[in-house]
Amino acid sequence: MINFIKECRKEPEDLPASSFMLASRRRREVAMPRHRERFVIAVALFCAIYVVIGGRMAVWGAFPSDGGGYRYVPSQIMAARPDLLDRNGKVLATDIKTASLYAEPRRIVDADEAAELLLSVLPDLDPKTLHDRLSSKAGFAWLRRELTPRQQQEILKLGIPGIGFRTEKKRFYPGGPTAAHVVGLVNIDNQGIAGMEKYVDDAGYSALQSAGLAVDTDLKPVNLSLDLRVQHIVRDELAAAMQRYRSIAAGGVVLNVRTGEVLALASLPDYDPNNPVDALKKENLNRMSAGTFEMGSTFKTFTTAMALDSGLVKMTDSFDATKPIYIGGFRITDFHGKHRPLTVPEVFIYSSNIGSAKEAETVGIEGHKAFLTKMGLLTRMHTELPEVATPGQPKEWKLINSITISYGHGVMTTPLQTAVAAAALMNGGYLIPPTFLPRTEEQAAALAKQVVSKKTSDEMRYLFRLNVADDRGSGNLANIPGYKVGGKTGTANKVVGGKYSNTKKFNAFLSAFPIDNPQYVVLVVIDEPQPEPGKYYATAGMNAAPTVGAIIRRAAPLLKVKPDFGDSGKSLLVSY
Repeated sequence: MINFIKECRKEPEDLPASSFMLASRRRREVAMPRHRERFVIAVALFCAIYVVIGGRMAVWGAFPSDGGGYRYVPSQIMAARPDLLDRNGKVLATDIKTASLYAEPRRIVDADEAAELLLSVLPDLDPKTLHDRLSSKAGFAWLRRELTPRQQQEILKLGIPGIGFRTEKKRFYPGGPTAAHVVGLVNIDNQGIAGMEKYVDDAGYSALQSAGLAVDTDLKPVNLSLDLRVQHIVRDELAAAMQRYRSIAAGGVVLNVRTGEVLALASLPDYDPNNPVDALKKENLNRMSAGTFEMGSTFKTFTTAMALDSGLVKMTDSFDATKPIYIGGFRITDFHGKHRPLTVPEVFIYSSNIGSAKEAETVGIEGHKAFLTKMGLLTRMHTELPEVATPGQPKEWKLINSITISYGHGVMTTPLQTAVAAAALMNGGYLIPPTFLPRTEEQAAALAKQVVSKKTSDEMRYLFRLNVADDRGSGNLANIPGYKVGGKTGTANKVVGGKYSNTKKFNAFLSAFPIDNPQYVVLVVIDEPQPEPGKYYATAGMNAAPTVGAIIRRAAPLLKVKPDFGDSGKSLLVSY
């Protein structure tokens, strides 16, 4: 053993050649596995590092971060919305492509220079916010959404590294403000926030968008019940009325009495949904469905219908309107009192507060409240439009409440509900929920609820026509030859500082045509009108009634309502 150890301690040169080669081979055989293992580990680590880097780059490419927890999903900004069309296929809302500006701050070489260059094209950007975004450590940051083509071209010419564009979908409304309150609008992310745009989202589109199923998809257009031609006429005549009568606001609706379809609804002042900066201003409220008002003497329509339908009052009955009514410290009188007994038709055409109050007394407080509830005037209306207000009524109905409500004071409801209730009095007695979508008469019949008898409906049509055709009627300025218009005026004093004002009024004219076989209800409201130059009064008969007449004159031919001029008119047409 000692000799073996000595042999092993010998220097290589002391060993025989054969012994040295054998020892070297053994050392290489021991070392080779260790070198191979280290090499494999190094390669594996190298590959793992690049896999991690590649993975992170892929994640950043798909979900760039702005440093504030933002996660960008490409499908959302390219999500398509279905077109909104009127009943004749005219485009009310559609998508167009637009470019939006973004930055990748990590690639910005000089944030100060980049900010200065961008401000030369987009001077309305906040300089501090822009610089903060460009100098941040984020991977992605929006700078401006929805650029114009000219702005995009000018920014491209600047050639700033780390600045880019993404194509988005932008909503475009060809008609501008024409149907703004019905069509509604979307936000910067193309999501519906008002009107029928919001209805489409709530009806299931937003779920498709969230699921990424609304990208580059040919979505079926949504047809509305609106007739764009009639919508334009209504808005145009309302704008003219506001100017002529120097009012602060106006509104109007055209409703199909057989289907409940809304063919036109406008409220002025309004806004342009292409530039919705004014959409939330208080004065731009949709007064027709989202505002509640005391509707004044138009409510006498429902008081008279209630009295007749109860069976307690007949058309031939009379009510003593000789003297004012005194109740609860209040004096109730007529605007143009006749100071004599009035028949039911006279109560209607002379718009007698005293006569209407006695009609309500005949029916009773509970019957009065039940009738207005049945007509849908005291509860929130259900329709597709999201902007719908809830009517207001007394917590406890007393005799004084019933009397004032009989002529339109003490209850607040929406003008659209008033038109819907009136349609039930014109179509044979059937209350049909309003809709902003196309509906057939068969579909409407399945939803209709009979609220008054056909006899009552016939009698109310007679009174409507009498109030317009008779020179004594308050609505005679709405009389359009050939179309047999009928209706009821309403002039309500507005409440100012807790008291009824003698100067500020909310006027309305509730009408239907052709009255012998009604097809449409037209309601116009005018807020705080002033007398025309040379005239003393600013009552509804002087402003709301002629505005309705102007709308019917222009819209009736488009609605295919044939004029009827009687025998003399037929002879005139034959001569041509």
